[in-house]
Amino acid sequence: MSIIKAENINKTYNENTIPVHALNHVNLEIDRGEFTAIVGPSGCGKTTLLNILGGLDQPTTGKVTISDTEITSMKDSELIDFRLKNIGFVFQAYNLIPVLTTAENVEFIMLLQKRPKEERDQRGMELLREMGIEEKARQRPSQLSGGQQQRVAVARALASKPQFVLADEPTANLDSTSTTQLLDIMAKMNEEEGATFVFSTHDQRVIDKARRVVTLEDGKIVSDEKR
Repeated sequence: MSIIKAENINKTYNENTIPVHALNHVNLEIDRGEFTAIVGPSGCGKTTLLNILGGLDQPTTGKVTISDTEITSMKDSELIDFRLKNIGFVFQAYNLIPVLTTAENVEFIMLLQKRPKEERDQRGMELLREMGIEEKARQRPSQLSGGQQQRVAVARALASKPQFVLADEPTANLDSTSTTQLLDIMAKMNEEEGATFVFSTHDQRVIDKARRVVTLEDGKIVSDEKR
């Protein structure tokens, strides 16, 4: 059963001057529990597609449905609330809040969702244990390595048990060891918790780990390989 359905997605920038067609008639379905990499050369539309799937950007035409909810017709306020409750995000630059501790960063989405403190604390520490950084719970992001910060970002994305996680070049700033560790953790979360991951990536290590690889060129899907 598909959890994400993108239908005839087009995205055009600078429509009033020289138009740039970032996405051209993209159709894509992602099933629950998938571990999918969206790949292709720079400028092919990977991040644009990921942002549209996550409701961070709107297509010029076309629609995105998550479960039974069409998000492309939502008002901004509705979309913010929907993202908060249903979608986890992992960014290349980590985007951790520097004044919060590791545990507080992981719990932040649950705090916005007004979850009880006991639930936040329990889920936060559970994820930090899964990520192998429980001992870093009271440290701030500046005290962590890049690999540790990205683990915190993944834990934060998973904290509220979203329908799926979108990860935009999550290994781009990591060394080889940190990348391998992070990918192993995400694959484990995918297998054991059924967490759905969709990556945009150039990283061959991510591509090798993925069980489905969708290739974009010039804003179009040119291949879709399941393994």
